[in-house]
Amino acid sequence: MASDRNGLEILSRSECMRLLESTPIGRVGVSIGALPVILPVNFAVVDGDIVIRTSAGTKLDAAAINLVVAFEVDGFDPLWHSGWSVLVQGVGEEVTDPDELQRLRHVRLAPWTGVNGHFVRISTQILSGRRLEAVGAGNVSR
Repeated sequence: MASDRNGLEILSRSECMRLLESTPIGRVGVSIGALPVILPVNFAVVDGDIVIRTSAGTKLDAAAINLVVAFEVDGFDPLWHSGWSVLVQGVGEEVTDPDELQRLRHVRLAPWTGVNGHFVRISTQILSGRRLEAVGAGNVSR
């Protein structure tokens, strides 16, 4: 098991992908006017990439101009002081190919707004993850 300089376990690409596929909610980070914005989204993993469905606005605007975005998911247990985090850094792009759109419409992924949204794909070329292992019950401060 590899660890980073802080003692966190460095997760393999396959473990990162498994964790991405285990949770339906993540956060996408984009830059708007040189300021960071982080937005919660529901998503699916399709062909190894992140796919979100969104209406017109911030996320779609970033994807339309092929900006580099960050996407993060995590899980934690505050009682045991344990958890994990997976970070994707990649280019966001709106899916416009009619065949691909037809295929994505069959993915279980509804836009939060409740209206037909646009599909945005985020490549997972840069993928990293860390895990903090649980500490013993006697070591947990209350």
